[in-house]
Amino acid sequence: MSEQAEPSILEELPGDFLMWVLIISELLVFGAGLGAFLSVRLTDPAGFAEAQQHLDRTGAGLNTVVLITSGYLAARALQFRQAARRGAARLALAAAAALGVVFLVIKGAEYADKAAKGINYDTHPFFMFYYLLTGFHAAHVVAGVILLLLVAWRDAPDNIEMGAAFWHMVDLVWVLLFPIVYLLA
Repeated sequence: MSEQAEPSILEELPGDFLMWVLIISELLVFGAGLGAFLSVRLTDPAGFAEAQQHLDRTGAGLNTVVLITSGYLAARALQFRQAARRGAARLALAAAAALGVVFLVIKGAEYADKAAKGINYDTHPFFMFYYLLTGFHAAHVVAGVILLLLVAWRDAPDNIEMGAAFWHMVDLVWVLLFPIVYLLA
């Protein structure tokens, strides 16, 4: 009677191991940025609170709904593909990518508003972190939109699984950025 070894946690991860390395490394980078933001905030809580009043919380809240909905669609795409509903999977991926573009349009309008008011990265340390963190996140949204569209084109279940995992990382980062940058008083 031979005993089979239980699979390791690495063997049980869905998708590709290197995608998980990328996701974890990106989460660590964002975590370090948020940690630095919170540390510097401790040195000037009143200045950070005043600077925060210049943000568009409504737009950021809307962006939160947009990304969560987009993440839901990416997850549904995998379910559709596994159920042999290839057209529905591709449509869900395209819709998720389109919502990523909606996020970028709203974020771009917020950046344009700050620029019109003369607020830039050197206005206050808060805005240096604001632009760094939200800009880096926006770059990940762009990468995620491209990835979702590529996955919609090459829609093997493994590809969808990896694309959705990356997109969920983008969602997770925003769900952390939104309350810390926009709401933390």
